[in-house]
Amino acid sequence: MAVPEVIPIAYEPHGRTEAIGCYEDGQFMGSVTYAFPKGFELGPGWEEQKRLYAVLHTFESDGTYRDSEIWCAGTWAEQMRDPDGPDSVLSRARVHLATRLRGLPRRTYTDIAVRPFQLTVDNVLFGLVTGDDDGEGWAELYPDHLGFGEPWDGTYDT
Repeated sequence: MAVPEVIPIAYEPHGRTEAIGCYEDGQFMGSVTYAFPKGFELGPGWEEQKRLYAVLHTFESDGTYRDSEIWCAGTWAEQMRDPDGPDSVLSRARVHLATRLRGLPRRTYTDIAVRPFQLTVDNVLFGLVTGDDDGEGWAELYPDHLGFGEPWDGTYDT
């Protein structure tokens, strides 16, 4: 089955798609996610290359990509120095995303449907990328690594 032009993504409270929905100007999708830059190879110093991002993508009502705010909160190495502190990398990322979400007027959390898009920031791929393997269409959200496919009902695999 071919990839649909507009890909549904199901809202999952307390799950990986808990920060998606609609607002006054369209749709939004937020997440806090770790990522390595393109071409990264595991070796000494990997902890400095694994970065934590607060991500907020916005879309028109028809699912057309509008814009992204992508903010690096720090590295895995920084997170390990203060894993549970109020100013930890993870805490900073969550607060940053929550602040951006609060800034979306008339925000409601619900299922969305968006068109594929992609951009690169800090040499990291962000977006909803599509493809076809042996006649089977797929879509994957990067760098979150959420995979979407048949029956195209908005549920994902990791």
